[in-house]
Amino acid sequence: MPERLVALWSAVHSVLTIEFFSMGGTSVTSIGVVRVLFVVGAAALVSRLVRTTLDRVSARWPGTDRAALYTVGRMAHYVLLAMGISLGLSTIGVDFTNLAVVLGALGIGIGFGLQDIVANFIAGLVILFERHLRVGDFIELESGVSGEVREIRIRATRVATNDNIDILVPNLEFVRGRVVNWTLDEGDRRIRVPFGVAYGTDKDAVRAAALEAAQRTPHTLQGRPERRPQVWLVSLGDSSLDFELVVWLTPEAGKRPSLVHADYLWEIHSALVERGIEIPFPQKDIHVRSLLGLDQDAALALLTGRRITTPTRPPEA
Repeated sequence: MPERLVALWSAVHSVLTIEFFSMGGTSVTSIGVVRVLFVVGAAALVSRLVRTTLDRVSARWPGTDRAALYTVGRMAHYVLLAMGISLGLSTIGVDFTNLAVVLGALGIGIGFGLQDIVANFIAGLVILFERHLRVGDFIELESGVSGEVREIRIRATRVATNDNIDILVPNLEFVRGRVVNWTLDEGDRRIRVPFGVAYGTDKDAVRAAALEAAQRTPHTLQGRPERRPQVWLVSLGDSSLDFELVVWLTPEAGKRPSLVHADYLWEIHSALVERGIEIPFPQKDIHVRSLLGLDQDAALALLTGRRITTPTRPPEA
């Protein structure tokens, strides 16, 4: 029995001492790889616990700055992972005093196509530290992507659209391009809802109908006299008087622009119909004076494809 245990231990020892490669004069064996993975895994576990704790704090106390806690959690994640990797490599004897080897390897890796990954990582750090873009903000990009920021990760930022579709946007797009942040400092936002009525309509009646529609819609900001809804006559169109309902939105409504716009149009239409106000549509009248020497009736018949019936005289007796 002892001989079998000795043989088993000898076999296990031979497996654990298999040398894979050398790094800076240090032999990397299978047991060394296990130690590195264990230390890195422990660091990742601690990072997860820290982020979970911060999420619970944010959920329990709504008044806390959610974006700041998220930034702290992401930075703690990066720092703990870096420390775990450093400690793990130190357990196998890797000396970090000579950074030339590490920087050289990093330079070779960047030269072989890691430029975008490194650039996106640095852009992610810029986003986290500048805090012009935070988790929970509603944004709109030059590419047409719009939605709520859910995560800011190493390579990309996860944006959830109003259709609950997750889009991964590279961090560089936020640094290089134009970003419209609807909820950066203040949650109240103003929108303009255009509509038109027929010529001859009483403008005061149109204003009353539009303001009533704004009061019916739950998205309208209440209790702020300086930000009350307004109705503007903006244009004398070809077939309509063009108005705009200018209204301030609640913070939550600012994250649903398409839905909010549709709700206001619905209520405006209902208010106009209740007052008997006509909503025009483009019309064009064609006046035909002559065509190939024909009179007006014959020319219209030729254009529309109708047959012309001419009355016949009764035969003379």
